[in-house]
Amino acid sequence: MDGQGRVRIPNIRYDLQTFSGDVFGGITAAVVGLPVALALGEISGLGAIAGLYGAIALGFFAAVFGGTRTQISGPTGPIAVAMAVIIASHAEGIAEAFTIAIMAGLMQILLGALRIGRFVAYTPYSVIAGFMSGIGVIIILLHTLPFLGSPVTMIGPLASLGALPEAISNVNFSALAIAVFTLAVSVVWPNRFRKFLPATPAALIAGTLLGILWLTDAPVIGAVPTGLPAFHLPEISTETLAHSIQPALTIALLGSIDSLLTSLVADSMTRTRHNPNRELMGQGIGNMAAGFVGGLPGSAMGTVVNIHAGGRTRISGMLRAAILLALVMGLGKYVEIIPHAVLAGILMKIGWDLLDWRFITRIRRVQREHLLVMLITLGLMVFLDLVTAVAIGLITAGIVILREFERMELDSVVSVPMLDRAFLGRRVGRVDVNAFSARVGLVALRGRFSVASAAKLTNTINVDIQEHEVVIFDFSKTMYMDDSAALVIERLIDSAIEEDTECIVMGLAGIPATTLKALNALRRVPDEHFTDTLDDAREVARGILERG
Repeated sequence: MDGQGRVRIPNIRYDLQTFSGDVFGGITAAVVGLPVALALGEISGLGAIAGLYGAIALGFFAAVFGGTRTQISGPTGPIAVAMAVIIASHAEGIAEAFTIAIMAGLMQILLGALRIGRFVAYTPYSVIAGFMSGIGVIIILLHTLPFLGSPVTMIGPLASLGALPEAISNVNFSALAIAVFTLAVSVVWPNRFRKFLPATPAALIAGTLLGILWLTDAPVIGAVPTGLPAFHLPEISTETLAHSIQPALTIALLGSIDSLLTSLVADSMTRTRHNPNRELMGQGIGNMAAGFVGGLPGSAMGTVVNIHAGGRTRISGMLRAAILLALVMGLGKYVEIIPHAVLAGILMKIGWDLLDWRFITRIRRVQREHLLVMLITLGLMVFLDLVTAVAIGLITAGIVILREFERMELDSVVSVPMLDRAFLGRRVGRVDVNAFSARVGLVALRGRFSVASAAKLTNTINVDIQEHEVVIFDFSKTMYMDDSAALVIERLIDSAIEEDTECIVMGLAGIPATTLKALNALRRVPDEHFTDTLDDAREVARGILERG
């Protein structure tokens, strides 16, 4: 950090090694993402070529304008499925489907302009760990079938698990050998060679050569669609726009959540920091561009592959888009012979590395609440869907954090009896003070008080208040108070007055004063019972007791 407490993000020195890493990252991400884009295009109902167009347009513009240097964007499974549902139930034609994609991109730009993306920084690490590990498990499950030589299908992880017995009984041993060999190369590739050729592209080259030269009966990528995209103008009419808002918002939120969480994963892998608002705007521009050229919208999808292959700057994402464009322009024949098993072997290693081993290996030391949040997020990622997993993970993490705040805030409450002789003196008016009497109580609220502790503040303090004739509420060290805690103070004062206990408010200022006065929570406390110091409060208390 600098002298003003700001985090300095180191600039990446762009030299030959960085450039070679970007080249290998872009090439590897393009080859690995090619069959995924084709399959997701078919699933969406827009056609395989739409998946490629989306990967090109979104990938390029998100790399140029986005806020994460290593981000690789393109069609993703959740958005492809969402588009299939939208085409079936919302869009009346392909043109309206692309209008929805353009509107979704525009919404993402607005989210970035409104600086909504910065809130992703508040995501607890237990949720990020569950998200990362969930992606790793999904990658492994989805590519188990092509690892064994089965055809590539973008079915869900559970369906892949269900199809595993049949895949084992019909295993293609050539594909299995290629996949195992590719996986082995990616694991044992010597460190001294990684400066010149990272492990992922090395495994891609080695596995492809094995499939071309010897084990030629393994399933391959096959024919790549060709042709330049046509320009699609959005349908602009009141009826169409009104009909498209809800599905466009669904696409925008899916893409935004996925991309921002992937950016956090990229940060943890590269030790950099992304710009979340710029990332949303970059994703929005990319999805708008995809809609204009008839492409499938998407989000971050190949970032981990890019980083593993050596990509470190925006060049890798731009190069990946350029390679896919070249394949569409007629160079696809050069990748048609790559076996699916090669990609499966690479992705198995990436999925394994993506499991958050730093968290997993410390499971015995992790607090049970945080472990529960991680497991809930991971489980819902695999068994349900991304948005539900993140939403419930954040809610669970929020509850855990509130419980911790509750303990800390309640520990900051001091409720003590003030012995009459020590606090008031030997006599109050004409009456001698009993040595053991404590007609005045002090309730000091120190630190911060919020909804986390509001429910228990009443039970903690109320009994003590009823034992005294006068209670001093000390706010001199209260830094923050939200509306929930303020309303609890109001209830405590009401309860005290009903028990004929007089209330004195001491040291009220700053945010607590603003909150309490805005809610009129102290309306039953007389003006003369507001004091600044303990000496002033003592005099007010003496006056109350003398009158009583």
